Amino acid sequence: MIVLTTETIRSLFVALNDELASRGVLGEVGLCGGAVMCLVFQARDSTKDVDAIFEPTGEIREAAAAVARKFGLTEDWLNDAAKGFFLADMPRQDIMELSNLRIWGPTAEYMLAMKCVSARFDSHDRGDVKFLIRHLGLNSPVAVFEVICRYYPRERVPAKTAFFVEEILEG
Repeated sequence: MIVLTTETIRSLFVALNDELASRGVLGEVGLCGGAVMCLVFQARDSTKDVDAIFEPTGEIREAAAAVARKFGLTEDWLNDAAKGFFLADMPRQDIMELSNLRIWGPTAEYMLAMKCVSARFDSHDRGDVKFLIRHLGLNSPVAVFEVICRYYPRERVPAKTAFFVEEILEG
């Protein structure tokens, strides 16, 4: 399994920018998941891939494939598998601004909400949620759910999220 460190991710984005520039394309990448935890919060050293939404989709996918070949990575190092967790009007912060590529990510509150809604027990979600709860100074499940419900309607929050949050705060 390939591990992408913070510095590797930055290098990949510089290479992606160069690839887009050579094609005359301006692009935008919105990050989520481990890449945000690495680049924005320095909460972990690495991630296995970069989950994101991006535009223009086809051109960035092609440019990312070219970058993958140069770096010896799989073509899905940059993928949009988590796009269902993004809301159209989510709060964002700029991460990198390059000549042909703008990279942004969600705020800590939105990242917490996203991680809690996905609530994957077999991933880094537990550690990421613990970090974000501490980072935001939250100390109860009620406070965490207030944050979640700012971004996701209650009916979109799975039942497992309550157990996930309670277990983290009790542990």
